[in-house]
Amino acid sequence: MMKPMSIDSKQGAVDRMGRRMAARLDASTEELPHDISERLRVARLQALDRYRTVAPAVATVSTTAGGTLLAGGDEERGFWPRLASLLPLLALLAGLVALQMQSDDSLTEELAAIDAAILADDLPPQAYADPGFAQFLKSRLQAKKD
Repeated sequence: MMKPMSIDSKQGAVDRMGRRMAARLDASTEELPHDISERLRVARLQALDRYRTVAPAVATVSTTAGGTLLAGGDEERGFWPRLASLLPLLALLAGLVALQMQSDDSLTEELAAIDAAILADDLPPQAYADPGFAQFLKSRLQAKKD
């Protein structure tokens, strides 16, 4: 089981990835004309300045929001508000289970219809080995439904 990464280690990983990307971009800009490479350099510096002003605020919001959802950030929150915060997750899981069950049922019905068509029809044994036979049966069943 993986240990959750701390914010500092996540930030370090993001910084390392950013440095690798910057190195690749720097290497590929050597063949660009001078005016385009200068515009890219200025845009990169502007992006770094914006990142430095926004990153501390984003880190603060994410740590405070992550601590209050279910981990008990507010001591005044009781059992029922925490349970209510889990209801959307439970509804999602119930929906996924219902979709899976419906998908399984429709697949079973389709296979049963193909088996019934095979058993009810008089065919030579070579027809069962034909790769297009299942597609032929599906198209016949679809034509009967329409």
